[in-house]
Amino acid sequence: MDRVEQAAQYKRMNNCCQAVLLAYADVLGKTESELCALGKCFGAGMGGMQGTCGALVGAEMVLSLTGGNMAQAKVLHQKFTALCGASLCKDIKGVETGKVLCSCEDCVRNAVKALEELRNGS
Repeated sequence: MDRVEQAAQYKRMNNCCQAVLLAYADVLGKTESELCALGKCFGAGMGGMQGTCGALVGAEMVLSLTGGNMAQAKVLHQKFTALCGASLCKDIKGVETGKVLCSCEDCVRNAVKALEELRNGS
């Protein structure tokens, strides 16, 4: 199973941030328990849907822990936003507009897709 679908599978039992982190457990060298603890507070985005989507937060954490830099973080953010339609959880979930731009499972998929493109030089 590829990392994208592995993350989507993790999402079924974890929050968005945790799902992305868990998909990279082999790369990060951390236990599932450690990664779940790291991503615990980002289940509904930062600040309880007020800030960045948890899936993007998880991808940024993976990028940081694997030697990424600020320029790559900016590209990751841009790729994710293009795929999901926004980067703020409340905007993606349509809290104010009533229009959901992307499901949580697809946000997780898109975060991993964007991160894999970046990691593979695409």
